[in-house]
Amino acid sequence: MSDNCSSRIRVGVMGCSDFASRAMLPALREVPELQLVAVASRALEKAVIYASRFNCDALEGYGALLERADVDCVYMPIPTGLHPKWVAKVIESGKHLLVEKSFASTLDVARQLVQLARRHNRLVVENFLFPHHTQYSYIRETLERGDLGDIHLLRSSFSFPPLNPGNFRYDASLGGGALLDAGAYTIKFARLFLGEECKVISASRRMDASLGVDVSGTATVVNRKGQVAQLAYGFDSYYQCNWEFLGNRGKLICERAYTPPPGFTPLVRLEFQNRREEITLPADNHFIKMWRFVAQSIRSGESFEPFWMDLEQQAFYIDQVRLMACEL
Repeated sequence: MSDNCSSRIRVGVMGCSDFASRAMLPALREVPELQLVAVASRALEKAVIYASRFNCDALEGYGALLERADVDCVYMPIPTGLHPKWVAKVIESGKHLLVEKSFASTLDVARQLVQLARRHNRLVVENFLFPHHTQYSYIRETLERGDLGDIHLLRSSFSFPPLNPGNFRYDASLGGGALLDAGAYTIKFARLFLGEECKVISASRRMDASLGVDVSGTATVVNRKGQVAQLAYGFDSYYQCNWEFLGNRGKLICERAYTPPPGFTPLVRLEFQNRREEITLPADNHFIKMWRFVAQSIRSGESFEPFWMDLEQQAFYIDQVRLMACEL
């Protein structure tokens, strides 16, 4: 398929995650520019279950998906530890890629994969959904209008209760650990609101010696304007998913920042001297909007360089948190 032709972009799925079946694949079917053609799993039985639900072909083995000439773009919801092998194979097969976070476990790996994407001129998008939600747009516009005055402090927490034993996030060989999972969201948040000219000045990671992975952590990031972001993340707490912006005139709080589901109407709280406002925003579906974004990006004819740079920058800051962290 020509990247700019009018036919539908044909998508294949590598891996049968629960998240994919709950959120990403139903959303894909709502985008007319896309067509789901196949799903691949290491176990054929699992692929058959998916395929019957989403009316596509079932394939045994990830490699079988890459052999399909009728797949233009791959969606990859497999663990980070498997990305070095399979991201490379997807790119080398000439297909575009939407990949679950984190894209890479280290900056070195990210750079190698990005160089491969450059050589083959393939789009690679890391699946951070929240920047595509109207909640994010509303908050950014509020800050840019200056409603809160000069912003000096940003805070974000993303954590949830301990996972079931055997979850891949507890497996270091699969790229497990809280930093690469929940922590990646908070790093993306800091990058978006502080800008790329920022520095990690302190960090911590709480390790589980029996698992060999970090189960929680913190980071403090500052930009050249002196604005500070305080980040916390983990697998060892009650569910938290919030942003807080403190300015010299007021404060903004958002309590479902990263994962507002379809149909959910986000609540944003604004606090000023002797005044408080609560604003309910309209529901949105950032899963559908991400798929539209991918389709438009493939067809735009514009350079994929901003996407490749973004992948490297995200991996750079993850590395910086890891290098700066004192282990608890």
